[in-house]
Amino acid sequence: DDLADEMEDVDFDDEGAEEPDAEAWETEDDEGVEDGMEAQDDSEVTFSLHSASVFCVSLDPKTNTLVVTGGEDDKAFVWRVSDGELLFECSGHKDSVTCAGFSHDSVFVATGDMSGLIKVWRVDAKEEVWSFEVGDLEWMEWHPQAHVLLAGTADGNSWMWKIPSGDCKTFQGPACPATCGRILPDGKRAVVGYEDGTMRIWDLKQGTSLHVLKGQDGHQDPLTCVASNQDGSLIMTGSVDCHTKLVNSATGKVVCVFKMENTAPKAPEGEEAESNSVESLGFCNVMPLAAVGYLDGTLAIYDLSTQSLRHKCQHESGIVQLLWEESSAVVYTCSLDGAVRLWDARSGKMISEYRGHSAEILDFAVNKDASIVVTTSGDHQAKVFCVQRPDR
Repeated sequence: DDLADEMEDVDFDDEGAEEPDAEAWETEDDEGVEDGMEAQDDSEVTFSLHSASVFCVSLDPKTNTLVVTGGEDDKAFVWRVSDGELLFECSGHKDSVTCAGFSHDSVFVATGDMSGLIKVWRVDAKEEVWSFEVGDLEWMEWHPQAHVLLAGTADGNSWMWKIPSGDCKTFQGPACPATCGRILPDGKRAVVGYEDGTMRIWDLKQGTSLHVLKGQDGHQDPLTCVASNQDGSLIMTGSVDCHTKLVNSATGKVVCVFKMENTAPKAPEGEEAESNSVESLGFCNVMPLAAVGYLDGTLAIYDLSTQSLRHKCQHESGIVQLLWEESSAVVYTCSLDGAVRLWDARSGKMISEYRGHSAEILDFAVNKDASIVVTTSGDHQAKVFCVQRPDR
């Protein structure tokens, strides 16, 4: 989101530039990228109702036939995967919609904007059933088995609501943003990462903190992402410090640390030109592998049984997000160069690449049988790609 904001912030009118200058700047900077991107469109469906960057996307888990997207235009839409047909608009947001997702049974869809206004809609009736305003919203997630919504805010709190009754519980973190969070597969605990480098595992029923990782055990910089394996026994945390920690969720102990050395030269004071950080991570369901995506474009595949680096897959530009296929050792990445790539984690080789966006991809989702990828981008569009291959 920050990256998208930064790119959106470049506005030449402010500096009194003439129109031709702005144009010249655009072609100069983006020539190779834009031409290459626009020439090739591998997508089946393009959804174009957003009028600014599209920040988030989610597929309905039950049927995988509906999509919700949210964007910088303060709008969220629910639409059909098959033809891009709009079902309804989730109206009433007054800030960028950065979080959107369906409940586990696809009955509800929740949309959240940066200012902290969260709304829940009943999908079949296309009507709003609940809304609530919190502080600045950092992340939001549905419970894997219940109509319960969890969200983290910039004041360090995590909130949990029953939907649609609105019964509420808060989990008080340190006085800094709760930057990422994930409900564990058992549905009884959640892991939350914070800007001060700490990580907490919460008991959702009791509202108590079961484990806290801080100091040497925690990260030195803000956490950017957390994930858990299929049975919830292992948690992975990623941070701006380029470290990934593997944590035993039962004991709260760090099992191992994967470090990616930041080889970039130190940037001048006050600049973050060459920074690197962990942007996304996830566990493979069928092999003891984990994938970590970095801002410098490195996709690292780690072997959990030997706790060692297995493959490094290099991208031309930063990785925004990665997702594993549900039942194979294939990992998907989307990056700032506007492409979706599929990698075989066993060999470290790229399987295929899909293009169609004329700007960076900001979020994406993969359906259950790994036949479709839905992407959202800074080019104001969402796209549906068919990725099914007979030999996989």
